[in-house]
Order: sequence, then structure tokens, then C-alpha cells
Amino acid sequence: MSFHDVSFPDAIARGATGGPEYSTDVVMVASGFEQRNQNWSASRARYDISTGIRTREQMAEVIAFFRARKGRAFGFRFRDWGDFEATDQQCQPVNATVFQLVKRYPSGPVVEIRTITRPVVGSVVVRVSGNIVSPTIDHATGRLTFGSAPAATPVATFRFDVPVRFDTDQLQVISRAYNLQNVQSIPLVEIRA
Repeated sequence: MSFHDVSFPDAIARGATGGPEYSTDVVMVASGFEQRNQNWSASRARYDISTGIRTREQMAEVIAFFRARKGRAFGFRFRDWGDFEATDQQCQPVNATVFQLVKRYPSGPVVEIRTITRPVVGSVVVRVSGNIVSPTIDHATGRLTFGSAPAATPVATFRFDVPVRFDTDQLQVISRAYNLQNVQSIPLVEIRA
């Protein structure tokens, strides 16, 4: 299994930097105009957790977490403190009885729909026609399963984590003094898990 269902330490994640990224090729043509080619249909998040490490104990916690994940080998849960909640989001139908948790990001006429695969246990509240219901929730896929087709499209409010992995196989820890350790960068990248 290439994913460990464990959460990266919240106290360090709160100081991390990062967010969504895209892949776009920009080509300058002879007339001076640009041609832009979008390579990905959806964003993928990237973070740097080195900015969240404030103490020697936190550095030790990161080293242990890194060793347990074997660098880039295993994914894990990460809380993006800038984007970890969704309120009253209409679920995407997979079939008549299965629905996917999603978060919508509207901007003018464009809406990006993000598939949520790691909802936080105990945080998901599902409503159908305004009434709270209790479907089976798969916390490893973000899918809701109903015993029979619901009368209307379910709406959910929830918190979620981002499935990520380390984007390096080596930690370059600099020890300047007993209580002063730092690293240049510890990158994380979102995975499709």
C-alpha cells in the first residue's frame, strides 16, 4: 500500500506555505502574441513544510515522520490550513446510490470542482432536502453510499485533508547549535489517491 492513513502534525502544518498549482505551457509566437496550453484539467497542491518548523522537538517530529514514510515512497494526510472546510456542497453523483464529496470554487462564470478523497472522520454532515441523513462514508475515497437512491441530490458540510507525499528522498538538516536546526526546504506534493 502506497498510502499511510496518518496525519502530518497540525502544529507544523499551520506554518507551512503553499497552495494550488497548474501546469501551463506558454509559447511566444512570431507576432508577439502568446499561445497557452493547459496541461492539467485540475490543480494540484504543493507545499513547503520547512516554514512551519519552530523548535528542535518539531524538527525531530518531522525527521521521524519522514523516516516512517520513507521519503517519497508513501503518501499521507496533510491539513492545508488555508483550505480545509466545505459548507453546503452539492455532492457529485457516481450512480443512483453513490455520491462523491466535492468542493466548488466559483469565480465569475467559471467553477472548478475539486474531488475530495480524504474527509475528516466525524466532520461530515449530509443533508437531503434539508434533513440530516446518515449514508455510509468512505473516508479513504470521499464517497457516500445510500441504501436506496435519495429523493434529491445530497448536500454536505465537512472538513478535509489533502493526500500528499514528500517530494524529496533526502532531508538536509542544518544543525547550527543544540536548539537551532533548520532546513532549506521540505516540499510536499498532492497525490491522486
